[in-house]
Amino acid sequence: MIHNRDGFVFGLFISLILLIHLNEGQSQESDLTQTIISMPGDDVVLPCHVDPPQDLSQFTVEWGRPDLKPRFVHVWHNQKEYLADQNKVFKGRTSLFNDKLKDGNFSLKLSDVRHSDNGRYRCYNPKEKTEYFIQLLVGE
Repeated sequence: MIHNRDGFVFGLFISLILLIHLNEGQSQESDLTQTIISMPGDDVVLPCHVDPPQDLSQFTVEWGRPDLKPRFVHVWHNQKEYLADQNKVFKGRTSLFNDKLKDGNFSLKLSDVRHSDNGRYRCYNPKEKTEYFIQLLVGE
């Protein structure tokens, strides 16, 4: 006969097994989300870098908003900004710190923040196959 305590331990064990199974195959980085708070009209930096630091100026790095179409916020490709597929709501408002790419820093500066900028941003480094998520909360 299973007692209440034994049932609790068994349930906890099953829950742990399910959590481990659900997280298999996912990168640890993709599970982490940092929250940044900004006000409308402000400029904000969404941080992103690779660790250990390495020169990313020769590679592709991508900022996106998975909920938008097109999803691209800012892309660096072939040693320059590639903005042909950039979502039009970000036109003229995004930039990278190009001189910091050599240090593995591909943080995004978003200027003149708007309420519509509220959302989850993804910075992605295809070379390393790493992604990080930043939640931008825009105040009133």
